Amino acid sequence: MDVKKTVNLKDLTNIKNYNYKTILSLLSLIAGILFYIYWGVTYGVWADIGIYSITIVLVLGGLFGTLLSLLEDEGDE
Repeated sequence: MDVKKTVNLKDLTNIKNYNYKTILSLLSLIAGILFYIYWGVTYGVWADIGIYSITIVLVLGGLFGTLLSLLEDEGDE
């Protein structure tokens, strides 16, 4: 398996590859970041394990979901 064929950075910028999975993943990523900032500004607590646990699920889910949706196989042609 050739790495250059598997991960082509030009394909990541192609808007045609975006689908509902990519959009939901990006929304999850943005929600995680905004939630952490909102909670820190509102309550003045930036180092709390509970906030970290919620934020990390949203952010990592958004990152991995976006990567997987953009790099998924074309399938049988």
